[in-house]
Amino acid sequence: MNGNEGDAGMGRERTTRDLVLETHQDVKWICRALERIEAENREYAARLRAVEEWRSEKRGEERRASAVGTVAGGVVGGAVAVIVKILGGG
Repeated sequence: MNGNEGDAGMGRERTTRDLVLETHQDVKWICRALERIEAENREYAARLRAVEEWRSEKRGEERRASAVGTVAGGVVGGAVAVIVKILGGG
């Protein structure tokens, strides 16, 4: 190294080469950071889809249970009406 080479922070003026190298390093760092963020986003999206599927299944089970309850209630109500009619109540 001659006296002009070395760290730009040591009082020498930064050259275009220094700026290009620094920019290149910054771009590489930004690309790696974006890759990590994209991987995290994919993982988050997969987790979100799993939760949405689970909730959808749960809602389907609740609807089926509600429908069975409604049908059972209708059958019981109809049976009670028939019994009341047979017994002469109305």
